[in-house]
Amino acid sequence: MAAAAATATPSAIAPPGPRLLPHRASPGSRRRVTPLPRWVASASASKSRAPRPRPASPAASSSMHATIKSGSRPGVREYVEAAREMARRPDGGPPRWFAPLGCAGGERVPGAPTLLYLPGIDGVGLGLIRHHERLAKYKTNHKRSKVVSLFFHPPLQLMTVCVLLCRMFDVWCLHIPVQDRTTFQGLVEYVERTVKSERSRAPDRPVYLVGESIGACIALAVAARNRDVDLVLVLVNPGTSFHRSQLQSLSAFLDLVPDPFHLSTPQFLNFLTGNFMKMSPRFDEAGQALSEVTTGLLPSLMYLTDILPKESIVWKLKMLRTAASYVNSRLHAVKAQTLVVASGNDELLPSRDEAERLRAKLKNCRIRHFRDNGHKILLEDGFDLATSIKGSTYYRRSRQPDFVSDYLPPTPDELEKAIDHDRLLNFATDPVMLSTLTDGRIVRGLAGLPREGPVLFVGYHMLMGFELGPLVTGVLKSTGIHIRGLAHPFLFNESSEQLMPDTSYFDLPRIMGAVPVTGVNFYKLLSEKQFVLLFPGGAREALHRKGEEYKLFWPEQSEFVRMASRFGATIVPFGVVGEDDICDLLLDYNDLVKLPFYDTIDKKINEGGLRKLRTDSTGEIKNQDMHPVVLTPKVPGRFYFIFGKPIETRGREKELRDKEKAQHLYLHVKSEVESCIKYLKEKREEDPYRSILPRLLYQATHGSDAEIPTFEP
Repeated sequence: MAAAAATATPSAIAPPGPRLLPHRASPGSRRRVTPLPRWVASASASKSRAPRPRPASPAASSSMHATIKSGSRPGVREYVEAAREMARRPDGGPPRWFAPLGCAGGERVPGAPTLLYLPGIDGVGLGLIRHHERLAKYKTNHKRSKVVSLFFHPPLQLMTVCVLLCRMFDVWCLHIPVQDRTTFQGLVEYVERTVKSERSRAPDRPVYLVGESIGACIALAVAARNRDVDLVLVLVNPGTSFHRSQLQSLSAFLDLVPDPFHLSTPQFLNFLTGNFMKMSPRFDEAGQALSEVTTGLLPSLMYLTDILPKESIVWKLKMLRTAASYVNSRLHAVKAQTLVVASGNDELLPSRDEAERLRAKLKNCRIRHFRDNGHKILLEDGFDLATSIKGSTYYRRSRQPDFVSDYLPPTPDELEKAIDHDRLLNFATDPVMLSTLTDGRIVRGLAGLPREGPVLFVGYHMLMGFELGPLVTGVLKSTGIHIRGLAHPFLFNESSEQLMPDTSYFDLPRIMGAVPVTGVNFYKLLSEKQFVLLFPGGAREALHRKGEEYKLFWPEQSEFVRMASRFGATIVPFGVVGEDDICDLLLDYNDLVKLPFYDTIDKKINEGGLRKLRTDSTGEIKNQDMHPVVLTPKVPGRFYFIFGKPIETRGREKELRDKEKAQHLYLHVKSEVESCIKYLKEKREEDPYRSILPRLLYQATHGSDAEIPTFEP
């Protein structure tokens, strides 16, 4: 048994194996297992901090070693072989926790919360094998408020950075041995004890329960029974829809199928292979993935008789039936924050419809749909659990969310997605970026930007915020500066997500560091010497009417000057033009209010207190309502950015406490932004490559990577 525990490892995470951690036997357990000599105390056995597993002798398969060596993330084959290692010897229980060594040791984010993974029907506990490293490690630069990735601009490769491996979660996974027959009630009580222990150990932190299918039922049951515990639930294709699924009929049919032929039923073939691997959009990678399925995965399926024998599956399906009935009758009692991850191509459970049902039933629930993924989404390419948690703003380390202190910088994959998101817009508009040196000289590029925070970028908000993606990623690629934007609360409102074509529509701005525009968040960002982006014109500027292009709608009060001076922040005014080069405004707010029933739509969009911004302002700026606009596209022109001469406030703190002097500086910044816009509108007329057609011709003759010229500054 000691050898079995030593080899029960997802070795693609770390060469040593995880230690299985024993608990007291759960109610319903049939056998008692002699404790392994090398086990350590479990998280729920003590109120002290959960111990880390000690290294064990490595026993990784050759395919897992190859995965580590290649630097790729573990996949289905590694999951199947690691699961077989954990289940290869008779073990009647009880269930137990283990901490993957890929998530053990190292330096954590201060106050990292505990994450308990509750597996699905397989019960092995390796469902997060592709996510262990992502849930654990982030490369951040805390000293200079930057995010650096070497795949960006070549100059970044020469930068010396302080890289820390931070821990996002304290991850523990539940292992339910194949022969274990602990009842659903017993599993709920077992997890409940661990949750209560973690609450006693860290009462100011939430406990995360990530449950897959039947594990999601366990998570909901624990939440319903412990309403006073601060829980965050992540439900992955939850089994609460069992009575409306194919598993309902399969459970009755399975008794007639001899073992091991039960694994050849269409439902379980889909469970095991159907959507495990999403094919890459690139042809060569797709061929490689297909080759892996045919040559690597299929032989590994022979091991599944060890992991999913018929007797165990029949037991688990009966348990799932009981679990679904139990939980559905108690959904009204669940108060925990809940994120439902639903696969649109789930052949076992109606997960997409179930997510919508749960959102309507639960009081604090968000959903994320993944239409191309299957039932085992956690093992598929293209899905990242950490990204979904961060994007839904459900990552926190205390009872109350803090958009500044809880923020984790984007991973290289997340940055790559952000760049891909704006790739078409960048291609069509080929943004030109100019900056102003301290001597007032305008140059192409961003040499004039300050490199040390705090810095406050103040500028004009283009129609629909078209400038945001090119601005944030453009500055990041060229300088490594990570800009944090102060954004409209609409981007963070749960009801707003339901109005979008995709509930994850606003996840990317959140991942890239946007925070709700409040005085507290503004204060915290500047106090941490961040690079902050502020549009004083807000929604009124971004959703302007016809004929109002490049008109500033700023409040009369000097909102940001005194706050910036308090921290000695450098103010950088900037302007951007080009919205009129890509589209025309067909229907604005004045047109929409004339439409029948628009008032109903308006109330729906702006519900939840979104109208309460700047209630102390007067005139146009007081109207910060959100509303749709209808645009007509044009042959794409070009975007132009210019960052004005930096304005120092350091050393002027006492001076700018005076309201009159602060107002004078405020008007000066506004005048600089207007001057930047005027400069760009005039100079773009001199650009021979303003239209996309000359730019395409230039790239055809000079290469697609060639920098396209523009006007002389």
